[in-house]
Amino acid sequence: MTHNFKDTPPDNKEAKKLIEQHKKLVHTDNIKVISHVQRESDDWVINTLMLEDISVAFKYKRKKLYKSLKGQRVNITYYPDNENIAGFDIEVMRIVRIKVS
Repeated sequence: MTHNFKDTPPDNKEAKKLIEQHKKLVHTDNIKVISHVQRESDDWVINTLMLEDISVAFKYKRKKLYKSLKGQRVNITYYPDNENIAGFDIEVMRIVRIKVS
């Protein structure tokens, strides 16, 4: 993953608890969303975010469409993962928790 920001320990108690329980989780505060795409897949809406200065997609699922986060600053808790698309392994980040800053 290529980025120019520093992953920081969360201020939020809920995020701290998640990170303590699951060592692979990473938390980043106040990062700007430059692209937000939502698409339906079965009963879910797949959300894909591109964040400022990061070349990896961040993904999460919701049951309903949500307002666009483009231009917003968010706090996210996520873990690295790989997704196989057309025979290629692509690095993605799976968001476990997201909040607008």
